[in-house]
Amino acid sequence: PLVEVVLVGQRDKIEAELEKHSCDLAIVDASEVIDFSDYPIEAVRRKRDSSIVVGVNLVKKGEADAFVSAGSTGAVMAAATLFLKRIKGIERPALGFLFVLPWHSVLLIDVGANADCKPSQLVQFAQMGSVYMEKVFGVERPRIGLLSIGEEETKGNQLVRETHGLLKNSGLNFVGNVEGTDISRSTSDVIVTDGFTGNVLLKTGEGLGEMIVQSLKQTITQRPHLKVIALMLKHSLRNAIQSLDYSEHGGVPLLGVNGNVIIAHGHSEAKAIK
Repeated sequence: PLVEVVLVGQRDKIEAELEKHSCDLAIVDASEVIDFSDYPIEAVRRKRDSSIVVGVNLVKKGEADAFVSAGSTGAVMAAATLFLKRIKGIERPALGFLFVLPWHSVLLIDVGANADCKPSQLVQFAQMGSVYMEKVFGVERPRIGLLSIGEEETKGNQLVRETHGLLKNSGLNFVGNVEGTDISRSTSDVIVTDGFTGNVLLKTGEGLGEMIVQSLKQTITQRPHLKVIALMLKHSLRNAIQSLDYSEHGGVPLLGVNGNVIIAHGHSEAKAIK
């Protein structure tokens, strides 16, 4: 399908970059910038002509079908909540990251939008994740797992234990507690956690992928005879590592607001944005 890209930001800077690449894309001028150091809610209210606020409002006015940003996650969430509004019944929007493995896909939600959560909010994350996997990927009755430090119902902190009780009576296809190692297993289609834990887990995975690559390179350099084995496993290793590489995913959806909002990694380069 034909996709029209509209760039939002300071016109003079964008035009200077477009000239380098002989590109002719539409530009919507936004004179202000929300920095990563800004307090998100305050910045969104004060900097109404920032690229984040202007971009979100394009979606609100129906002038854009989706907004994609690699800017401050907190600011994008605040702008989306303030201007697009939350879906009825949702207390807090959440970010969902899809792990795509050759044998299985699983959605981890939340991965950074909400550091502190209430049990009722985790249940809502589960509901949003279930709907997302069903409507977008065709998964019937998605299995919901609750991230914890053990499979037993009594394991986990107070938040996890209280959420477990609510999910049991939620009407969702709740399969119980799962551990971080279950991401690579076909035990659930959606794994629910608070944004702090989810973000740490996601970034640990990113670091693990980088560590594996560097370790393999160093091993092969020291033992040249392993190059043949490495070439044989190259395709499989690349697929496994790509599942942890944010640039392969582009961005993650902000679920729970009345509009399509995609948040990309703050370190995104051209490949991820594309």
